[in-house]
Amino acid sequence: MRKAALSLLALALSGVAISLSWGPAAWAAKPPVVVELFTAQGCSSCGKANQLAADLSKQDGVLALTYSVDYWDYLGWKDTFAKPSFAERQRAYAKKFALRDVPTPQMVVGGRVQVSGAKAEAVEDLVKTARRSPIDPPDMQFVGKTRVAVGSGPAPRGGAEVWLVRYDPREQDIAVKRGDNKGQTLVHRNVVRELVKLGPWAGRPKLYRLPASADDGLESVILVQGAKGGRILGVLETTTPER
Repeated sequence: MRKAALSLLALALSGVAISLSWGPAAWAAKPPVVVELFTAQGCSSCGKANQLAADLSKQDGVLALTYSVDYWDYLGWKDTFAKPSFAERQRAYAKKFALRDVPTPQMVVGGRVQVSGAKAEAVEDLVKTARRSPIDPPDMQFVGKTRVAVGSGPAPRGGAEVWLVRYDPREQDIAVKRGDNKGQTLVHRNVVRELVKLGPWAGRPKLYRLPASADDGLESVILVQGAKGGRILGVLETTTPER
């Protein structure tokens, strides 16, 4: 771990130089384990995975994010949360993990490993392993409400990317009226509503501008991640939600 007081120097935006520094409180805590669920309301085996993600979201040290994908819509029920960009993210993982296809439900832990979201015990084991794994994240800090600063750190081969994820922390129950899950009510928690790539990161300090959100009720998280579906290197949350 680097020394207690660190600085991000010579960051610039619109010609304005910025110098930032902070003490241990901003970075001492280990980042949460990010568990990403790829699910669909039209997928008959996704209900249990949704509940598992909801349960994981209540654990300390875990950030569970639910991405609804749209490729099950052909069965007759249009997923109320799905966006094509979420399926694109899952396909990037599939390519990184050398999978022949994208499985549903799927859980990706830390951007490092994946498993069926229907295998609760396997998911829990991967989360426990991720908790014990060493991590050396870059220093990160929000600058007001419109920017985020990412400091220096080791970047993986091929570079990394900085992502903004905005999600709804509320638990939501969706009654499915058509398709394979007709008549069922599916639980959702931490539903991702916005996914934006802010730009590349090459291990050097950089400042990124945050787009405005159309929904004030969303929580924001910044992910520094290996390019094209790589491992997650750093996590910055706007708040520390009660889990």
